[in-house]
Amino acid sequence: MRISVRVRPGARADSVGGCWAGPRGSALLVTVRARAVEGAANTAVLAVLAEAFGLRRGEVTLVSGARGRDKVVELDGDEAVLAARHTALLS
Repeated sequence: MRISVRVRPGARADSVGGCWAGPRGSALLVTVRARAVEGAANTAVLAVLAEAFGLRRGEVTLVSGARGRDKVVELDGDEAVLAARHTALLS
């Protein structure tokens, strides 16, 4: 399952939740403490998303957006469960 996310690096805490009306439609808002330096924020985003969706880190892959705040991420798992969790996190 692919989802769009909007990242806010350099936040006070790591969190996943909320909706951001982005250029590709609704995106899941992800905040991470890591700064956008040398891929640190991307690594943190993937780890936080894995935890939020109950997946292993290897089941979350960055598809596009490595250098920007708008990203597309691939989640490997039961699509019905992931879709339900995604909907809950967007609200």
